[in-house]
Amino acid sequence: MDKTEINKAEKNDRRSFLKILLSGGLAGFAAITIYPILSFLNPPKQTEVEVNSVVVGKVDDIKPGDSKIFRFGNKPVIIIRIDENNFRALSATCTHLDCTVQYKKDEKIIWCACHNGKYDLYGKNVSGPPPRPLDKFNVAIKNDELIVSKEA
Repeated sequence: MDKTEINKAEKNDRRSFLKILLSGGLAGFAAITIYPILSFLNPPKQTEVEVNSVVVGKVDDIKPGDSKIFRFGNKPVIIIRIDENNFRALSATCTHLDCTVQYKKDEKIIWCACHNGKYDLYGKNVSGPPPRPLDKFNVAIKNDELIVSKEA
């Protein structure tokens, strides 16, 4: 091998070393730039809030024949005042496609507007596509406050 061939070989070795070094640096820079952005866009997983009972409000806040939707942990619940002394609390999430239900005072039914599903005041599915009844909750009155808790 003569001197020029040795110089060319050394230059190729240096050039390939610099290519590898710069490529690795560029890949490292891309990783440390992109990873925080992706981790920011991916929200952390939250566990469901475990709630055993909720104070809904005062007894007089809901008039006979009226209803109120409130949060029980992460889920909506509807409380209906049937008459002076009767309250009923049911899940406000339709069992068909998880739409929020509402109380129709004139028909005395719980109605899902998404697909016209209907439930009676005990949460039993009466008509429409809902496959099962609404979940029931206990209602207690303590010191003139309505307390809703999970049914055992």
